[in-house]
Amino acid sequence: MDTSKPAVLVNGGLLRGYVGQRVRTVAQVVRPDAGGLTGRSTDEKQIDVKGKMPAAVTTFVEVIGVADGPQSICAEIVTNFGDTFDANNFNQLCRHANGDFRHLFI
Repeated sequence: MDTSKPAVLVNGGLLRGYVGQRVRTVAQVVRPDAGGLTGRSTDEKQIDVKGKMPAAVTTFVEVIGVADGPQSICAEIVTNFGDTFDANNFNQLCRHANGDFRHLFI
């Protein structure tokens, strides 16, 4: 596993604390467009993702990139995550990764 460029796990609410840093999140696609997509984070916040998207996006995508604003990510990698995803579990994971268990995550 390459750990040279770690990405912090975030949801929409946590994103604002990592502007300028590499982040990783999962979003529900609301509206794809030519330059990216508008999505809904697992904690129901709007996220704008800029960059190259897969030819066809599924309902949920994982986004890895640099947070370039409190609600936006400049994507390096966008991976389809299918049409079903447990947003609550991912939210809990984000809370642990940014809370008391931060030391267990990259």
